[in-house]
Amino acid sequence: MTSQKTLKDVKMHYCPGCGHRMINKLIAHVIDEMGLREKTIMSSPVGCSVLVYDYLDLDVIECAHGRVPSVLSAIKRCLPDRFVLGYQGDGDLAAIGTNETIHTANRGENITIIFINNAVYGMTGGQMAPTSLPGQVSTTTPKGRGANFEGNPIKMCELLATLDGPTYIERLAMNSAGSLKNIKEALKKAFQCQQDGKGYSFIEILSPCPTGWKNDIKESLNFVDKMQEFLPVGVFKDERKNR
Repeated sequence: MTSQKTLKDVKMHYCPGCGHRMINKLIAHVIDEMGLREKTIMSSPVGCSVLVYDYLDLDVIECAHGRVPSVLSAIKRCLPDRFVLGYQGDGDLAAIGTNETIHTANRGENITIIFINNAVYGMTGGQMAPTSLPGQVSTTTPKGRGANFEGNPIKMCELLATLDGPTYIERLAMNSAGSLKNIKEALKKAFQCQQDGKGYSFIEILSPCPTGWKNDIKESLNFVDKMQEFLPVGVFKDERKNR
């Protein structure tokens, strides 16, 4: 069993039931198991997990809102021997950072992006996010998200999978103990994709947000199930054997 060095022994600030807590831990475990800690450069996102550098003992860079892919692309090109890891939420990646996300993926940059999708702006009060579901109630859509007014949600895995550049794209859901194993395995595949120099890898995780959704933990897990009706889990692209 690999000793755990990446995860710091500190109290996390996340709300009860928040998915970031377990995802941070899974990232730390995979980095340690793969021996990547001393060569990792990770981004700290804009959003609830902005303090990830307090929990993971890694070199972490704070990027301007939405600019993670561009900054990490530059780092990887300048330091190709480093493992470069992006960590972003739905507002950071799919709203203000849509341009950077699409063009970085299209270029096939050899970086890894972890996309935490909880379909709401959790940090700033529960507003509608680009990935909020049809009919989803938020502080800015009190009558539910409407297709004709607010537009339909953006499906990032499906969108990026249409591009030639990306190598590995997978969506998973955090809604059970068993799902944690699946997420960990997907992280290993995405990390190894970069280690092998095979290009852009993208992992989307449907994650609970009881506070932003204004419900309890059990209801939040049920809502993650509902998210999968519109955002199905699975591998959307896997070109690792061909590159």
